[in-house]
Amino acid sequence: MTRSLAIAALVAGVALASAFPGGGVHAASAASAAAAAAPKGDPAKGQAIAAGACAGCHGVDGNSPIPANPTLAGQHAGYTAKQLANFKSGERKNAIMQGFAAALSPQDMLDVAAFYARQAVKPRPANDKELALIGQKLYRAGNAANGLPSCAGCHSPNGAGIPAQYPRLAGQHVEYTVAQLRAFRAGERGNDMNKVMRTIASRLTDREMQALAEYVSGLTGTR
Repeated sequence: MTRSLAIAALVAGVALASAFPGGGVHAASAASAAAAAAPKGDPAKGQAIAAGACAGCHGVDGNSPIPANPTLAGQHAGYTAKQLANFKSGERKNAIMQGFAAALSPQDMLDVAAFYARQAVKPRPANDKELALIGQKLYRAGNAANGLPSCAGCHSPNGAGIPAQYPRLAGQHVEYTVAQLRAFRAGERGNDMNKVMRTIASRLTDREMQALAEYVSGLTGTR
């Protein structure tokens, strides 16, 4: 399997799984099979690439010092590789990231993703406890009144996500999480399979987005 085909298989598996918001067994199996078929990234090579291209915005160890930029530490390698591939193809829009991703080969993406996946996340305590409590209810139970499903179903109760189809949310910057939810709602971000996240975000108010972001920022991703 060539490197291009391998990462394509990985991305396809992630996308297929994302079509099933409940994290169905068949979807998870398909994603796992695709991930297994793809070559593994080399964390050492990924560290060298990250040090030169990524550390300034995402931190040396993937714990971003800038709230507008995502923390990549502990993120599932398959998910990170998919995002890089989406930036390179233009499926996910961001001028800065598209420029960096353009210089990466499929194997480079896997290597960088493998490096960040091994880094420890530094949890971020919620700044607004009242909002965090509202976010906790939404995250765990959703909102039956408007058909909003719980976030825990796809991103796990502790925010660790499900490799590789659903990203880790635990410890993420509040500002970044809110920005992504707004981008999904506005249709500015469209690399979610079957518009799953765009549909979910369309049912959230600005306050609810902020509440969810406050809550997940304080999760550790562990039981």
